[in-house]
Amino acid sequence: MTSRIQFVRVPVSAPEGVLRILAHPIFAWAGLRPVRAQHTLAEHQALMRHASTAHTVVEIGVAEGASAAGLRAAMPPDGTLHLVDPFHLSRIPALNFLKRAAARAVNSQGRARIRWIQSFSQDAVRGWNLPIDFLLIDGDHREEAVEQDWLAWSPFLKDNGIAAFHDARLFPLGWPTPDYGPVRFVNRTFRQGSNTSPWLISEEIDSLVFVSRRNHL
Repeated sequence: MTSRIQFVRVPVSAPEGVLRILAHPIFAWAGLRPVRAQHTLAEHQALMRHASTAHTVVEIGVAEGASAAGLRAAMPPDGTLHLVDPFHLSRIPALNFLKRAAARAVNSQGRARIRWIQSFSQDAVRGWNLPIDFLLIDGDHREEAVEQDWLAWSPFLKDNGIAAFHDARLFPLGWPTPDYGPVRFVNRTFRQGSNTSPWLISEEIDSLVFVSRRNHL
């Protein structure tokens, strides 16, 4: 299996218990290890390439902030990066080291404005009225949740806007399986959907699938 980028620099011979302890986001927040990415280097580079000309970027699902940091590093300094994540899994909400680790990572990169939206994506979209240049959907991976995110957020994409789905494609030695929600949604909507759909797959890199409007391909 292709290894996702793991920025935990510990000896390969380290005991499993040590690796499990270091996986806690408190170590990323404290600067004792870099953030752990959940994507490949090729995916990271593709996200940065698309963000480089985007002034309004929305990422749904932030985790430790590795992809968000890359997006902000690549964005124009007068752009705004909107980061949507409820950060609801912390055992101690008042501390929430996952959110702290993400903030530390993102704040250290680039100069684009950052807007943190600590909400579930379906709540965050209520009242949204900004045109979006680049949308990254990487939140709840249930098929119905991916569909809800697409239906709720895609109307705000500009005519030349681009959306990316993570964990949405099988690739050699990769981790997604046919039953992954993003894989099932992308296959059903963009590979097997109607030819009259205004959206088409424009690029595929490892597990990332990018879609654009037909008249802007």
